[in-house]
Amino acid sequence: MLRFVISHRKLPLVMSHKQSPRLDNARCWLTSNLLFAAFWLCSLPIQAQNWPEFRGPTADGHSPVKRAPVTWSETQNIAWKTPIPGKGWSSPVIWEQQIWLTTAPLDGKSMSAVCLDLKSGKIVHDVKLWDVEKPQFCYDMNSYASPTPAAEAGRVYVHFGVHGTACIDTASGAVLWKRPPFDPELPCNHHRGPASSPILHRDRVILTFDGFDVQYLVALDKRTGKIIWKRDRKIDYGTTDGDAMKAYSTPRVIIVAGQEQLVSPSAGATVAYDPASGDELWRVRSGGMNASLRPLYANGLLYGTTAAGGFQLFAMKPVGTGDLTNTQVVWKQEKGAAKRSSPIVVGERIFMAGDDGMLTCVNALTGAFLWNKRVGGQFSASPVFAADKLYFPNMEGTTFVLEPAAEYKELAANKLDSGCFASPAVIEGALILRTKEAVYRITAGD
Repeated sequence: MLRFVISHRKLPLVMSHKQSPRLDNARCWLTSNLLFAAFWLCSLPIQAQNWPEFRGPTADGHSPVKRAPVTWSETQNIAWKTPIPGKGWSSPVIWEQQIWLTTAPLDGKSMSAVCLDLKSGKIVHDVKLWDVEKPQFCYDMNSYASPTPAAEAGRVYVHFGVHGTACIDTASGAVLWKRPPFDPELPCNHHRGPASSPILHRDRVILTFDGFDVQYLVALDKRTGKIIWKRDRKIDYGTTDGDAMKAYSTPRVIIVAGQEQLVSPSAGATVAYDPASGDELWRVRSGGMNASLRPLYANGLLYGTTAAGGFQLFAMKPVGTGDLTNTQVVWKQEKGAAKRSSPIVVGERIFMAGDDGMLTCVNALTGAFLWNKRVGGQFSASPVFAADKLYFPNMEGTTFVLEPAAEYKELAANKLDSGCFASPAVIEGALILRTKEAVYRITAGD
């Protein structure tokens, strides 16, 4: 972040008779250049405009914007709508004036990255990355383009699980490096398709491969795509059934007592690693299978979910080393726990959407149940929090807008022509929402 520092000493407004014209000219030059610099800095893109990864700039679905839409429809408060060919559940990411997402045909025989202009919605780049002669099986609920890209200045990183990973120049659309489909260094049988998204941390791209046959994390060099470290999970799943070992989570780096922790949920356990080396720091045997969330960190607690058994929803203190299951788990809550969608924490409350059309709220400090409300439909997309409002898009095309309250307070239920598997992105005054058919820029309408 660029900073401009001005001395605390004030320049005199009136030049004394002892001051030289040269000094006065110098001060005039400095003043004019300070004004120019201030104007230039104000013209730079606002940091809040960027939504660079799955679940946004803070990795938890929160946006710092002051304005966000409340009501919309196909004919109301839509700045633009851009159809996207193929099938892809990856969420849109935003860097300055570009929106990036991925897509693939139904048969998975090619992989593409698409860039839209943020202002107009026009397609800027449509990058076909490669063909895939024999893609792995992907079941209907998933897609071949489910992992969300990760963006930074000048580059975007796209990932399709075992079907390939690439780094793209955002200005030209040129591929800077790639790990091709079925790379022998990155094997995995996803069994039902990939979904874990890449994240960026310092000089590396971190990928998750929790498959039917192998389960590991790998860090790639952002500049070259070469492997920096690779770590097997070494989880006791309590079964030889690979279907119970696969998972779809996206990790997150948190800092606890000055130490970075790469927290990565999986089937059977939630594990923290040192992002620099890949060495394991601690684990919690949370049980269950098919974990799909990006973990949350708030109130000094780490929040996680499981699916098909296990703790369901739990909170723990991410402090210590080794097995923390019996010492640092603070509470567990089974009622209303999300399966596909990640929860969201606002203050001392957790809000989440279940597969069965139920929205639920629990106390984030104790796990105590507060409320639930059946709104209908199914939820796969994760919620976002912007301008003091919660947004929950469902698979049938309705986005529920709520107050983050201790009781259910619905502000609006907004219907579009098709539903969402992708999570929204947020910029000042607008949502970028991807449905099964198109990407929308939805405005605040004022």
